[in-house]
Amino acid sequence: MAAALPALALGAGLLVAAWRWLRGAARPGRGGSMRGKTVIITGANSGLGRAAAAELLRMRARVIMGCRDRARAERAAREIRAEVGERADGAGELVVRELDLASLRSVRAFCHRVLQEESRLDVLINNAGIFQCPYMKTEDGFEMQFGVNHLGHFLLTNLLLGLLKNSAPSRIVVVSSKLYKYGEINFEDLNSEISYNKSFCYSRSKLANILFARELARRLEGSGVTVNSLHPGIVRTNLGRHVNIPLLAKPLFNLVSWAFFKTPLEGAQTSIYLASSPDVEGVSGKYFGDCKEEELLPKAMDDLVARKLWDISEVMVGLLK
Repeated sequence: MAAALPALALGAGLLVAAWRWLRGAARPGRGGSMRGKTVIITGANSGLGRAAAAELLRMRARVIMGCRDRARAERAAREIRAEVGERADGAGELVVRELDLASLRSVRAFCHRVLQEESRLDVLINNAGIFQCPYMKTEDGFEMQFGVNHLGHFLLTNLLLGLLKNSAPSRIVVVSSKLYKYGEINFEDLNSEISYNKSFCYSRSKLANILFARELARRLEGSGVTVNSLHPGIVRTNLGRHVNIPLLAKPLFNLVSWAFFKTPLEGAQTSIYLASSPDVEGVSGKYFGDCKEEELLPKAMDDLVARKLWDISEVMVGLLK
């Protein structure tokens, strides 16, 4: 039996490698040229956002990387430029701008600069997120996951809506998660002052993303601005840095994640697809996974909850007094 273990391990490794190759081969093609288009991606210095920024730069877009840590973002931008290469025609550009979604002041400053400097905005990808962190609050006193994942992006999107409308046809892409299924919108404790469960609060913020996207799509009907949400699948990124994995279990976890989790580029494909593909031109208010429309649970399609969440969010971020 012991002699057979190496052969079994080799066979399993080959099967996993073949499966990963087939999964990569099945990836949809790029959506074509994005030349002349401006794209904002939040959290673009790592993970899904970095992968999307690199691909959209390859497609000749002007990509604005909205990132909390400017030094890390500048380093990521240099690496992406080196990977993609300079184009002789000058098409495609990476621009780094500071954006801390845990600070409404920072969100407003970022949007003010964008509105001052940019003549158009074709795509906004709300990608940045924080995952299952210990209980902490944003600069404005909001529970961190709800504040960053939902409220920061809610304010950002609303402040940029005028530019998006003026640039129509334009697109808003909201990165959610399959874990929305385990969340509930508890209007009595949105800030988790009564109790805090980091897993539940993450799921709640991702449910809020979908409800926000659907309500925004309803409000933007006929404007030429489309809004869609998505889940990227299970991806190997640093999003799970707050998740504690026992030291002895880490080698096994790393092996499993290599074998079965998506790479950031694979995970970013649906964001890239919704940002660039002619297949979804005019499509709005939908939820996607693996570049295909997927069904939502009824709680993610509750229009009354979506409208109430919108109204409360407007007050929380100071759009309404």
